[in-house]
Amino acid sequence: MGQVDETVIGFAVYEDATEYLGISEATLPEISNITEEISGAGINGKYETAILGQIEAMTLTLNFRTVTRNAIKLFEPRRHNLDLRAAQQNQDPTKGIVGVTKVKHILTVVPKKLNPGKLATASAAEVSGEYAVMYYASYIDGKKMLEIDPLNYIYYVNGQDNRWEEIKKALGK
Repeated sequence: MGQVDETVIGFAVYEDATEYLGISEATLPEISNITEEISGAGINGKYETAILGQIEAMTLTLNFRTVTRNAIKLFEPRRHNLDLRAAQQNQDPTKGIVGVTKVKHILTVVPKKLNPGKLATASAAEVSGEYAVMYYASYIDGKKMLEIDPLNYIYYVNGQDNRWEEIKKALGK
């Protein structure tokens, strides 16, 4: 048996790789390929195919406990460069060693929605922001594992450009 991935120990949100934005909870963007239903002569029925490198719009959600300057700052109508740094706990059950994996998510986002939350005594305000994702990359222990950049024709998954070099050549780029 290999390594057992257990949990996120903690994480932090930064803007421009330096400015700590506070306590938050994040829902990372779902990456969904654009699909097309195929039917016609020579096919017995229909099937769905994922179109190479084409993705649906991505959204990041950040939840803050209270109304903060940084939660409001992230609503400024401009691009924000965020990185979410996580420490994840894992265990090697054969050696009995608990370890830490470093994970970093780099995102360029534009604000879509700000929910200032609620006010109640002795309670979190449950503030949230929703952001359109223009760029998304994930690194595990410093190694790039994922990079999605629709504006620059980048669709990099698990060490491979996933056919975009071929597509860019066909388009003369």
